[in-house]
Amino acid sequence: MEKLIELTKQLWPSMSHVFEEVLRNSLVKEVVPKKQLILKEGQTAHRMHFVEQGCLRGYYLKEGEEINSWFMKEGDFVISIVSFYTQTPSEEMIETIEDCILWSISYQRLHQLYLQYPEFNRVGRLLTEHYYVLSEQRAQNLRKKTADERYRQLVTSFPDISNRVPLKYLASYLGISFETLSRLRAKKW
Repeated sequence: MEKLIELTKQLWPSMSHVFEEVLRNSLVKEVVPKKQLILKEGQTAHRMHFVEQGCLRGYYLKEGEEINSWFMKEGDFVISIVSFYTQTPSEEMIETIEDCILWSISYQRLHQLYLQYPEFNRVGRLLTEHYYVLSEQRAQNLRKKTADERYRQLVTSFPDISNRVPLKYLASYLGISFETLSRLRAKKW
């Protein structure tokens, strides 16, 4: 929880002790073992999660095949964006890759805090902007960059990813075959 509180203070330097206590009381700690779905296809995402420990993935099924959309680790927020913000059933699933410690807040409570503490809206806006930029960069990378360039960028931004995420998930995320990923990993840059 302390990492989340510190991040909130960075984004809202004048945050009061009163709000900090309210936020602490609004968060729920979840200890989730690896290989557990925290959101299934067709469920509505009612909670936003902050990752204190562990790694998760977002994925969907296309013709029975798992397509990985993202990976999140310590210090990241995890939600099904469309489902959470529209409160509609999700098309994606969220699964723990490792044992995780998560702190979550409900959609309703988050919006109550936005109403009660209008300054807190800035924190939400800045985080939304950050994750929207990441999403747009990923979409552009898939359209514009070679497989080699996408892989290099991934390991630069998440250096220990290949030790934490199964290679079949990485290949799917990069939009390449497992064999192509193996060749890329064997290359020396």
